[in-house]
Amino acid sequence: MKKHTLSVVVPCYNEEATLGACIQRLLAIEDAHLKLEVIIVDDCSKDKSIVIAKKLAGDHNQIKLLTHAVNQGKGAALRTGFRAATGNFVAVQDADLEYDPQDLKGLLTPLINGYADVVLGSRFLSGKERRVLYFWHTLGNKFLTFLSNMFTDLGLTDMETCYKVFKREIIQSIVIEENRFGFEPEIIAKIAEKNVRVYEIGISYHGRTYAEGKKIKLKDGFRALYCVFHYSAHRAILPIQILVYFFIGGTAAAVNMISFATLNTGGWFGSEVNVLSAYVIAALSNYWLCIKFLFKHNARWGNVGEFSAYFLVVVIGGLMDLMFYLGFSYWSVKPLMAKFLATLLLFFANFFMRKIIVFPEKIPS
Repeated sequence: MKKHTLSVVVPCYNEEATLGACIQRLLAIEDAHLKLEVIIVDDCSKDKSIVIAKKLAGDHNQIKLLTHAVNQGKGAALRTGFRAATGNFVAVQDADLEYDPQDLKGLLTPLINGYADVVLGSRFLSGKERRVLYFWHTLGNKFLTFLSNMFTDLGLTDMETCYKVFKREIIQSIVIEENRFGFEPEIIAKIAEKNVRVYEIGISYHGRTYAEGKKIKLKDGFRALYCVFHYSAHRAILPIQILVYFFIGGTAAAVNMISFATLNTGGWFGSEVNVLSAYVIAALSNYWLCIKFLFKHNARWGNVGEFSAYFLVVVIGGLMDLMFYLGFSYWSVKPLMAKFLATLLLFFANFFMRKIIVFPEKIPS
């Protein structure tokens, strides 16, 4: 049987209590058919983690130690580790004792047998032991997984799992942008975009409390939610994209009204200037929200081309709004209803102009 090399990237920040035991458990899975390359990335720990890591690297030739001069976050540590990996496959292992490295052998099976490109370990899929802890964390994980699945069209049960194993060429072909815990939804979105073969296998989970060193916080949950939209929404089915744009358009409309009211109250300019200024502010906010929460920024055009296309669409939209309003007025529709119908038609026109003209996806070569 062919011997395979598994590169395991271990991001580490202030894990002096668990790092040594974690690495020993990890080294124990090496056997006659599996060679390990353990890459510890110390993310500028303030405790004795770096001392422990140096000793481990000195004692075991399977271990590489990489360091960050300043703390950057888990995603940044993984980015550093992935670049240094040389094995056939690459896995992620947190530097605590929440995940059992013995489960990595099971995750490798679909990869070694050639029918998977990426394998995830699901904490919610197996009958293995799982420590019961925070209800709201579990609910949040399942909600984020549901939302990610809705956008990526994957059927995962645990998007936020640490245990992800990749073919090396797959993970090294992906540009990782997130520095902290936003890595999880980002990597799932980019895997889905590559249309690779993804499998899930149940794993055990021995979660820890905050008193025991758990680091993820509420702000990381909000960041993960943002990342699901930012990296995945452009792949969602059309009705869901329209729904997301409904909130973007509604927010931009609110910005328009608030800007107009603020400018009018200030009394600096005339009403005509205030209307135009508020419209420009709303258009800019609409553009910002589009590239943050729905469409892929610079999907085909560069910055200048994309913004020029957006400016053109905004001008066309303004002319269409006037045309629709005058058309309904011509047919004796009352002004308020005419404006409502024009706004409704313009909503769909704006969405499709942005999708097709401003943020078109690149045509596969």
